[in-house]
Amino acid sequence: MNQRNVFDGSLTSDLDPSGMERTSLFAGGSLRQVFSEIVGKSEAMEAVLQTVGKIARSDAPVLIRGESGTGKELIAKALHRMSNRAGKHLVSLNCSAIPESLLEAELFGHVKGAFTGADKARQGYFEKAHGGTLFLDEIGDMPINLQAKLLRVLQEKQYVPIGSTEPRFADVRIITATNVDLDEAVGKQKFRSDLYYRLNVLPIVLPPLRERKGDVRLLLDHTLNVFNQTHSILNPCYFNGDVYQTLDRYNWPGNVRELINLIERLVVMSGGGEIDLSALPVEIKNSKAGATAKQVEAPYFFAETPGIAPDASVVELLPLEGLNLESYIEQLENTLIMQALERTGNNKNQAAKLLGLNRTTLVERIKKRKLVPLNAPSKEL
Repeated sequence: MNQRNVFDGSLTSDLDPSGMERTSLFAGGSLRQVFSEIVGKSEAMEAVLQTVGKIARSDAPVLIRGESGTGKELIAKALHRMSNRAGKHLVSLNCSAIPESLLEAELFGHVKGAFTGADKARQGYFEKAHGGTLFLDEIGDMPINLQAKLLRVLQEKQYVPIGSTEPRFADVRIITATNVDLDEAVGKQKFRSDLYYRLNVLPIVLPPLRERKGDVRLLLDHTLNVFNQTHSILNPCYFNGDVYQTLDRYNWPGNVRELINLIERLVVMSGGGEIDLSALPVEIKNSKAGATAKQVEAPYFFAETPGIAPDASVVELLPLEGLNLESYIEQLENTLIMQALERTGNNKNQAAKLLGLNRTTLVERIKKRKLVPLNAPSKEL
């Protein structure tokens, strides 16, 4: 039985982990059965899925490029699931999330006594992924000295754990992803050209949501249904026509991830029933069709400097018909509080620091306005 994954929209399945059933589905020519976790029918996404289907069984390196929030890890999972390595592990490592001094040990592991504090041997990600797939996210942020060592592994199919002299066979399929322009990084000598060519054997470019014509409405309905069920909303939430039109013309600088976070916020805050324009954040309501990310993310308030004309790209916030200032300020506060909580993993101590509030003040506002569910996980220090 398939179950929906709330956070990335993917399906987890209790099918045979070898992936044989999914392979037979693909052989039958039904892309939508194989990629049931992908929501959308735009030509841009269909082209991506066709590419994934063609290259999944190859062991050649894949480089997935695309803006933040476009679903690069989801594509990496699909590639692994359809590959001949599906019965083994898919191991993921975010290269930007680990300090440079620790990244080499995380990748290649170390033996006991390799350095101070190494009281026992530790597996690296290459060993953990043996026989399977190693997904290196944010590869564009990998330190230049470590890029040389990764290149050597790709060339020689061997690696040496820190403190050891015995090479080990690297039986992995490498998939990498980045939102960095690697061509530009190579030109600035921030990324090795030889490594770039090694990784870019099979390229996949994910389109931003603003280029996936017709997919926004499908994603809205799907995500709304998911969170109605996840949060046990007795009176299911639904959007009125104005909300659909507004969200359809919004530029979505944060792509699908931004859409998912927004819909969960709307469902939790509304508690059920119709969701109208008043529930949307002001920066979305006042965005213009085709606006750039810079325009959408313009400051909420600004002061004109004498003798300097206002920046024409700043979003005009005051509607022609006026607004309720108290309600507007409260909604703005709610939006900023939710963004701080999302950025800190619901850590109220860190969120309060971001907002310049005492923790008790922040908690009181969250409870009073019912901004997050009571059982929301928190990463408190």
